[in-house]
Amino acid sequence: QVQLVESGGGLVQAGGSLRLSCAASGRTFSAMAWFRQAPGKNREFVATINYRGDRSDYSNAVKGRFAISRDNAKNTGDLQMNNLRPEETAVYYCALRSRGDLDVAGTPDQYVYWGQGTQVTVSS
Repeated sequence: QVQLVESGGGLVQAGGSLRLSCAASGRTFSAMAWFRQAPGKNREFVATINYRGDRSDYSNAVKGRFAISRDNAKNTGDLQMNNLRPEETAVYYCALRSRGDLDVAGTPDQYVYWGQGTQVTVSS
């Protein structure tokens, strides 16, 4: 059983930046993603990266502003978020696919391991 722990959330002004990190409890032979969920809304795809780290995909809402990365030697993943907007206030979740599912994926049902989430608040 893999456990994920996110960190790096907080309060930032619109236009600012944050870097989220995700630490896994063991080796993660699978693709990784970040999702977010605002109050009263469904969980929303943000970004995904394959196991090798050489392919990524982003939602249209964050493309060009966010960057996903991972370090398999350290069992960690990061999400660099730039030019943040107030409407991006949400709880951000790190997720992993099942062992062996190495390719990127953009829907929550394709991920089996989830962190507890970290709050990101963007003030206007």
